[in-house]
Amino acid sequence: RGDFMLVAFGYTNCPDICPTTLQLMTSALELLGPEAERLQPLFITVDPARDTVDALAAYMRHFHPRLLGLTGSEAEVRAAAKAYKVHRRKVILPEASGPDDYLVDHGSNLYLMGPDGGFLTLFHFRATSAEDMAAIVRKYLTEAGG
Repeated sequence: RGDFMLVAFGYTNCPDICPTTLQLMTSALELLGPEAERLQPLFITVDPARDTVDALAAYMRHFHPRLLGLTGSEAEVRAAAKAYKVHRRKVILPEASGPDDYLVDHGSNLYLMGPDGGFLTLFHFRATSAEDMAAIVRKYLTEAGG
């Protein structure tokens, strides 16, 4: 609380949507420049079984330096996903080679939350450019003053 938050859900083994989403967030933060200091970018795992603290920390290093990766118990992740109305389900492919060989189908929206933790707006990674995201976030930052 106290900062604006840009929240995404995903997982480190995601082959396409998650790295694309995190690159979009990174680009928007870079476009915001010093204004981005008022915004905490968060990546909440939908796969706590594989996304340990160390795995998330290593993955986050590929993106913006202020991006925090969050994990927890299955119950904690389930509660966070439920609070944001993010669906997630394990998908085991026919060619899976073991119990850890699966994908996770999950929501791909990004959520802009206000300093009080309240919802402000959402972005879909396919329908939003980094420029548009930065402009919309800047509008909320400006309206809040400071």
